[in-house]
Amino acid sequence: MKSIKFYAIIAALAFMTASCVENSSKYKAAVAERDSLVAAKQAVDSNYNQTLAILNDIETGFAEINQTEGQMKVNLQGAEGKTTGKRALIAAQMTTIKENIQKNKAKIEELQRLASKRGKANNQLTETIKRLQSEMDAKTAQIQSLQAELDQKNIKITELNTTVSDQSKNIAEQQTTLEQQKSTLKTQDTDLNTVWYCIATSKKLKEAKIITNTGLFQSKKVMTTDFDTKAFTQIDMRSVTSIPTGSKSIKMISYHPQSSYNLVKGSDKNITIEITNPAKFWSISKYLVVQI
Repeated sequence: MKSIKFYAIIAALAFMTASCVENSSKYKAAVAERDSLVAAKQAVDSNYNQTLAILNDIETGFAEINQTEGQMKVNLQGAEGKTTGKRALIAAQMTTIKENIQKNKAKIEELQRLASKRGKANNQLTETIKRLQSEMDAKTAQIQSLQAELDQKNIKITELNTTVSDQSKNIAEQQTTLEQQKSTLKTQDTDLNTVWYCIATSKKLKEAKIITNTGLFQSKKVMTTDFDTKAFTQIDMRSVTSIPTGSKSIKMISYHPQSSYNLVKGSDKNITIEITNPAKFWSISKYLVVQI
């Protein structure tokens, strides 16, 4: 018994000591310093990852510029007298090169801003930025030389760019028209294969104005204007060929050719309408009405 009391006293003292430590100013300062270091590390990691991503984008940009430049130089050989299509290709390639140069310039500026936020950029990053800027200046000079060669060959970039732009616009418009036609055809196809069915008691069918007081199914024209559409379930005739009624006894109110369906009883004696010929079944009416 004394041992239990002794251990209880020890535990209480330990708890009180831990509580005092946690509430002490030194402990709080240590926790704050730890949190500050964690936040600083996360900021450094984020800065480092962002720097790497920008560098990769710049290197990729230079690779694309060099590739397009090489292709354009090949096309420039004997470009005089070539068809408008060939000359338009050269103009489009020059436009792509200039766009990529502008993107790379913006990325280098972004890299410089990112480096300045670090207070003092490390020497390696500073040298990398200088190298990229030097490479960009050299590439800009090369493109200016290429532009002069285009001028000598009387290849008007502005005019050809307009041609390429018009061609791209026409292609885009044709694509839009094609997509609209596809959408229209899809909608029409869906509408053509959309059918409805309603399985309910005589009372419910009358309340929904689907059948008259005499129990006769009204014509499609009258039903379209008066009947309660919420009473019907919409389906696609291509995918739904089995409609369970949930009843042991049914009466087909709407007319559908008898050779196009079978009434199948399950193990629970409930009847399921198995449609064997959907096109024929729905040929007279797209509305199936079953009284249970």
